[in-house]
Amino acid sequence: MSNIVDNIVEVRDVQFGYGERVILSSLNMNFPRGKVIAVMGGSGSGKTTILRLIGGQLQPQAGEVRVDGEVVHKLTTSALYALRRKMGMLFQNGALFTDLTAYENVAFPLREHTDLPPELLHNLVLMKLQAVGLRNAAQLKPSEISGGMSRRVALARAIALDPELIMYDEPFAGLDPISMGVTANLIRKLNDALGSTSILVSHDVDEAFAIADYVYFLSQGKIVAQGTPEEMRASSDPYVKQFVHAEADGPVPFHYPGKSLAADFGLEDAR
Repeated sequence: MSNIVDNIVEVRDVQFGYGERVILSSLNMNFPRGKVIAVMGGSGSGKTTILRLIGGQLQPQAGEVRVDGEVVHKLTTSALYALRRKMGMLFQNGALFTDLTAYENVAFPLREHTDLPPELLHNLVLMKLQAVGLRNAAQLKPSEISGGMSRRVALARAIALDPELIMYDEPFAGLDPISMGVTANLIRKLNDALGSTSILVSHDVDEAFAIADYVYFLSQGKIVAQGTPEEMRASSDPYVKQFVHAEADGPVPFHYPGKSLAADFGLEDAR
C-alpha cells in the first residue's frame, strides 16, 4: 500500500518563512489515517504554521504538503474549497460567531458546503450537539455559556461535515482541569467514532499525551524528537526533557535570539 493511501497528510521538505525569518526548515512529517498525532513545541516553533499550510491558507516556499494525495498549494480555488470539505478545524479559543446561537454556529459549515433540506440539517446539527453533550444548549449564544462549553460547541462545528481530517489549534488553552479532560476525551472518542485523523497542536503535555498515538516535537522550525507518548516521557533528549518536565533551564532559551544587551549599549567587550 502506498504512503498516499496510508497517510492522509504528508509534509515533504517544507520550507517557510517571512522574509529572512525562517519558520519551518526542511520539514518532513506523516499523519497516518485514523490516528491522533500531537504536534508540540514552544511558542514560535511553527506549529500553527503547519496547520495553515495543510489548510491552504499559506503556501510553502519549498517542498510540498499533500492532503489525501493532492498537493495543496497547486490546487485551484475550487479544488481547494472541495478539499476543505474533508477538513474540520478547531481554532484557538473556539472562534465561535458571537452573534449566533450554538445551533447556528454548528449549522454554518453545513449551510456553506451542502444543500441539505432543512429537516435533515436540523437533525444533523442536534446530533452533533448531542455528541458533545450540549443539545439542550442549542439556542444559547457563546456569551451565555462557559468557556469549556464554547469549546465543545466549536468541536461540534468542526465535526459537522464528518471530516476525514480534524485539526485542533491549542484546544486546551484557557480551560479548567475538568473541561480539559472532557475536551481531550471528546477528541479521542470522536476521532475513533468518525474514523478520522486528528492533528493536535498543543502545549499541554498531560492531556495531549493521554490521547495521542504519536508525537512530533518542534523547535525553531525543525523536528527535534518524535515517537509515542511513552517514548517521549522516557526520552533523555535535553529539549524533550525540558518541555515534558517544564524545566526552566535547558536548550530552549529565555531570551529571544539576537544581539546581546551589551551590544545594544555599545559595551560588547564588557564582561
